[in-house]
Amino acid sequence: MPELPEVETTVRGIAPWLEGAVIGRVEVRDRRLRWPVPVAVEGAAGQAVRGVRRRAKYILIELETGSLMIHLGMSGSLRVLTESARPRKHEHFDIKLPDCTIRYSDPRRFGSLLWLEPPAEDHPLLCSLGPEPLSEGFGGDWLHALSRGRKAAVKHFIMDGRVVVGVGNIYASEALYMAGVHPLRAAGRVSKARYEGLAVAIRDVLERAIRQGGTTLRDYSGSGGQPGYFAQELLVYGRAGEPCFQCGTAIRQKVIGQRSSYYCVRCQR
Repeated sequence: MPELPEVETTVRGIAPWLEGAVIGRVEVRDRRLRWPVPVAVEGAAGQAVRGVRRRAKYILIELETGSLMIHLGMSGSLRVLTESARPRKHEHFDIKLPDCTIRYSDPRRFGSLLWLEPPAEDHPLLCSLGPEPLSEGFGGDWLHALSRGRKAAVKHFIMDGRVVVGVGNIYASEALYMAGVHPLRAAGRVSKARYEGLAVAIRDVLERAIRQGGTTLRDYSGSGGQPGYFAQELLVYGRAGEPCFQCGTAIRQKVIGQRSSYYCVRCQR
């Protein structure tokens, strides 16, 4: 599934083509995505794009009277096409612009295209989200304050979008390793000092992944079709049985909250 770095990479890839352009039309070939694509999206035609941004793992294309909101789901991607090309089987909609077409592909159809009335942040999918991990509003103080009394595993805690958005499974495992925090430790039993280290690690791992274009493990590729390369820098994720880079102990794998987690028993406590 595309995570925050992959979505941010996509936004940065499509934004130069969209911002300031006038949408010719939104052509929907299959409305059967995670939620049926509303007819209202076609009202984007003739409107100038005021901005393109990411909120959590949602892509917001801000127009004069509202916003198009796209989620990539499990296997979705957006590509910039500068030449005419016949749509393929799983390419469900196009955003037509004067100089290009933004085309959405999604074999599993778990993604979405919705129309949001302003203000966008009041939409039910956005209004309860936590802070962005790369924003000034996120840090160790925030995590420590929200974690008091929490018995859930700290890995599950930092993956909760109401706590902080966009810390997916891969990046949670990596950040916990970098901060030396065991993924199964109760969130309420992590000290403020360790949460400060964890917040720094979360920010660092996400920023490095964005610079590398994301982490391609199965379906993801960038807006130009290129893969992400952060998988080459993973410290623990997917390395079960391999030696820890710090101490040489074999990396362990355990399912936490129905997701595979990777950690070092000596370096993480």
